[in-house]
Amino acid sequence: MAYKKRYGGLYRGFRDEKKSNRNMSYEELKSYQRQRYAKFIQFAIKNSAYYNKTLAHIKDVADIDNISKLPITAKEDLRKNIDSIVAKTSENLQVSKTGGTTGKSLEVKSFVRNVQERFAFLDDFRSRYGYKLGEKTAWFSGKNLLTPTDVKKSRFWKTDVFYKVRYYSTFHIKEEYLKSYIDNLIKYKPKYLVGFPSTMNEIAKYGLQNGISFPNNIVNAIFPTAETTTEEVRSNLQTFFKANVYDQYASSEGAPFIFECKEGNLHMELQSGVFEVLDENDLPTQSGRLIVTSFTTEGTPLIRYDIGDSVTLENINAVCSCGNNNPLVKEIQGRIDDYIYSEENGKINLGNISNTLKDTEGIVKFQVIQDSVSLIQILIIVDENVYNARIEKKFIQNWRDRVGYKMQIDIEYVSYLNNEKSGKFRMVKNNITNKNS
Repeated sequence: MAYKKRYGGLYRGFRDEKKSNRNMSYEELKSYQRQRYAKFIQFAIKNSAYYNKTLAHIKDVADIDNISKLPITAKEDLRKNIDSIVAKTSENLQVSKTGGTTGKSLEVKSFVRNVQERFAFLDDFRSRYGYKLGEKTAWFSGKNLLTPTDVKKSRFWKTDVFYKVRYYSTFHIKEEYLKSYIDNLIKYKPKYLVGFPSTMNEIAKYGLQNGISFPNNIVNAIFPTAETTTEEVRSNLQTFFKANVYDQYASSEGAPFIFECKEGNLHMELQSGVFEVLDENDLPTQSGRLIVTSFTTEGTPLIRYDIGDSVTLENINAVCSCGNNNPLVKEIQGRIDDYIYSEENGKINLGNISNTLKDTEGIVKFQVIQDSVSLIQILIIVDENVYNARIEKKFIQNWRDRVGYKMQIDIEYVSYLNNEKSGKFRMVKNNITNKNS
């Protein structure tokens, strides 16, 4: 059913469009962006009660040149006003249950056609490196896949035979298990690796440290998702798996895309939305916080959305030789890719930690602190009008799925959580040192 929603309907038309638009000039890209922006803003004002109230009175509101007149939407604005933000039309919506690397729960709704366009963007990006649906792929994502019997048998994967995707558990990244992962990857021979870079990095590091030689010419490309890919992680992945890493940036809420090209440069895809880089006074700057307007979020419109990450732009006159004329990003300063260590299951990465919010409501924000390998403390701010004992039980179960049942979990309800001196909020504070290597 998920595949039909993603790859049915308008997907093929979107794929054809993305392919034909690859070599647009910068002026053509800006013209396309201007048209999509006007259509998107008009749709939001017509169908979203929240945006009708906050935008309709602005003169020439659908003109992209006036974007700075529109209010910035913080994550908390989105969470608190989600019901009035969601578009009300006769078209069916599907729920996207998201985590969040700021520790805030969020649930957005999407039109199927927007989902199909997003997958068309992703697949067009990956197709530049040979990928197509049905190629053998190893996928490392936040799915809860395994039974106790699977773990006992050192079987840390499930396979979708029809689509040739083998999903590897990211909840069991423990040193004693990593040889099984590598042996199976060598046996399975995936052409592409997709998923959490922190998980793939643990596998690669184990292989490199233990002198395991991954065969040549198996993996064609590696596509990290959900987390920041550091230079160290990139080096480990490329050295062990003997394939190039091609990075991407988006978000579970539906942010517009930043894709890495064959020359190793990051391009802001203007066809997918508007990117603004602003300073503390909300003025344009070369390096600052990223504010996005995403054309593929009509169900839950993201308009001047403060996504919580920072970027540094390349010089505006910089041109890439790859043929993609979209503007260049020098660096994405994402969040700290921290983790929790479980003696039972190993390292629990940031992506899996943020996904503990799935199927919950009323958790405004949380922070997890680890001072001991046997204990984690979770500080939570809740909306008492929504949060209840059933939600608490689900949240704890989400944690148990990740850290196992031996670790002690202490929950403390608080009214406030401090940011770091840098102004950023850390969802994870790992203070143990003996497992942090």
